[in-house]
Amino acid sequence: MRKVVALEHVTLDGFVDSHTGSGFEWTHRGYSEELAEYGDQHIRADVDAALYGRRTFEGMRDFWSTVADNPEMGAHEKDHAEWVTEVDKYVFSNTLKEPGWNNTRVISGDAAAQVRALKAQDGGTLSIYASPKLVHWFIAEGLVDEFRVMIHPLTVGSGTPLFPEKAALNLNVLETKVFDTGVVYARYQIA
Repeated sequence: MRKVVALEHVTLDGFVDSHTGSGFEWTHRGYSEELAEYGDQHIRADVDAALYGRRTFEGMRDFWSTVADNPEMGAHEKDHAEWVTEVDKYVFSNTLKEPGWNNTRVISGDAAAQVRALKAQDGGTLSIYASPKLVHWFIAEGLVDEFRVMIHPLTVGSGTPLFPEKAALNLNVLETKVFDTGVVYARYQIA
């Protein structure tokens, strides 16, 4: 049985999107080679499918599909671009018909039943990436098994919270790590 993980960058005051600029420009301050390497080797190591909401998917597709041909991108970005292009991707949308990215399937209609079917299959982790509304829906449906959170040492005051209003979850800590930029990685399992 596969598990669903919500993988998010979050501010100390609990927001995943600041509603300014791109909404997550603050994550660049916390980036480091140490964090990138750890992410590749530990955080993403068991993931064999990426889950996205439509808007996040379109942003990821439009950015990562250009990285391989961009001489200004570093080795880590190119490696991640190759991984994200090849990994199975599921985009949750009732409006998107043609995803336009390798190995992508659109999930619409009875999404909860489709996710349960994916979870029942053999395989690696299904990871939601940077799609806060989708995370909220997965929480409401009881489909999240684990949170992998990079907590950045800053506050933004408002934005989209990681957890929806009235979400009461009991969590067990599985792992924590502090990075050279002050970002704290915390891995939690639903109790």
